[in-house]
Amino acid sequence: MATQGHFVDMESFKRLNATPIRTTIETAFYGNNVSPVKDLREAYGLAKDSPGTVELTGMPVHRPTELGLPEDANVLLFNDGAIFGRCAAARRIVGHPGVSVPDLATLLREAIHNARFRRFYSAQAIIGLEEDFMVKANIMMPEGFENNLYSWMLNFQYLNDEYAERYKNSRELPNDGDLFVYADPYWTHPDYPLGLAFFSPEQNCAAILGMRYFGEFKKGTLTLAWGAAARNGYASCHGGLKRYELKDGSGRKYVLAVFGLSGSGKSTITHAKHKDKYNVTVLHDDAVIINVKEKYAIALEPAYFDKMQDYPIGCPDNKYLLSLQNCGVTRDENGKLMVVSEDIRNGNGRAVKSRFWTPNRIDRIDEPLNAICWLMKDPTLPPVVRLTGPSLASVMGSTLATKRTSAERLAPGVDPDALVIESYANPFRTYPLAMDYIRFRTLFEDGVDCYILNTGSFMDKKVEKNTTLSILEAIVENKADWKSFGGIPGIEYMAIPGFEPDFNNWTYKQQFTNRMNDRLLFIKSRETEKGGMDALPPDALQAVEMVIAAIK
Repeated sequence: MATQGHFVDMESFKRLNATPIRTTIETAFYGNNVSPVKDLREAYGLAKDSPGTVELTGMPVHRPTELGLPEDANVLLFNDGAIFGRCAAARRIVGHPGVSVPDLATLLREAIHNARFRRFYSAQAIIGLEEDFMVKANIMMPEGFENNLYSWMLNFQYLNDEYAERYKNSRELPNDGDLFVYADPYWTHPDYPLGLAFFSPEQNCAAILGMRYFGEFKKGTLTLAWGAAARNGYASCHGGLKRYELKDGSGRKYVLAVFGLSGSGKSTITHAKHKDKYNVTVLHDDAVIINVKEKYAIALEPAYFDKMQDYPIGCPDNKYLLSLQNCGVTRDENGKLMVVSEDIRNGNGRAVKSRFWTPNRIDRIDEPLNAICWLMKDPTLPPVVRLTGPSLASVMGSTLATKRTSAERLAPGVDPDALVIESYANPFRTYPLAMDYIRFRTLFEDGVDCYILNTGSFMDKKVEKNTTLSILEAIVENKADWKSFGGIPGIEYMAIPGFEPDFNNWTYKQQFTNRMNDRLLFIKSRETEKGGMDALPPDALQAVEMVIAAIK
């Protein structure tokens, strides 16, 4: 059995209870005000009857019984109010500077105590869809937020009979306990106006308080699962992964991973079929792990949590919707209810979509990884560059430059259009950054190629989706023609008309230099930020310094 869900021995008990947070959270699950929800049929009924739910009578669930839903199940919609995105500023993580475990433990005890007069529901799911990595997750949610519980059970693999048996036979993770997430959106506190997402990662537990957007509970659960994966030798990936099989008779396969924040194009790239030029197999577009030693990859969740801005009324992909958040509703000509998407209501309409959306979907890819693409929105980078040194390849991932999207709720005064660095496109990491840096460097040392795809604009010229996809086809078919990038060792680019980097142009050269200096400053800042817990090995700094020194 993968993780520990019960008392095993004193040594394990002491390790999992090194702080009071886990036992405080776990104990809440056993209260007489908590009702376990065993399956999706029950969760659907609770969500359907929850105040404010809209049953979309013109949108039946596709293949409902295969998912564990009633035969007559329809898509359910539930809307939040003013808040409809994640809030990274609300996170507090045990082990980070300024995070007082005694103070937050006291706050958590009080929150649970004050919530005892309300009814809660609990549910279980498996994170990791293959026996080499499976962890059991538990969540509890108060009455009135049944839709969040339902979406959580849809998004992850709820604990049905099949997965209970597979979990029993999965690889043991003796140092990790089951995941526990306590959620109370009703909670308020004057010291935490944005809410509080409190993580004790080594103990695999979290409390998400005063926050009702579903993405907080999805990513909160994944935060703990990614941490467990990292502790057990995997590279934890906020990204997509797919396998191309060429149709030229060679039988050659090419496995590609893409890393990017929401809105960077990782889902578009992962699910692109390239006009059926290849046999494409999809692992997932958001949450995967890669075994660093053997290079195989595992998906963590069966469903997809997608933005609805690109799925208008009548879009054939809407056939696979299961639940919706923060979208509008209208009637069709027959008086039946259907979704109004495209972010008309607000800036981050979302849906949980079934795995049936990708008929070419699998949960594990055994063929070794061929390439990693960092998806950036850095205006000084052409549509694609290739990095040939393992340290430079990994450090460019650790200094991944992009822009925020409407999926994120920002603290007051934060510029939503500013270029930001988000290491490995994963704002949900709770462990030291060097763990990711070394894991990815090892992959590059072992022969995995590295590319940067600019999915934003190059010097004010938009990089179109079709340009990006044609680049990937050239890479997969080994037809890409690489040129020296300003004479800088370790960086090459593919010549694309209209996107030529000109190092004879002072403005361009200066802007590129500035962006590399930004990365240099970021790396140096890791030595002191968070008490130095994210400090990188010396070769990371040296790799960026060599680029700056080589700019002519």
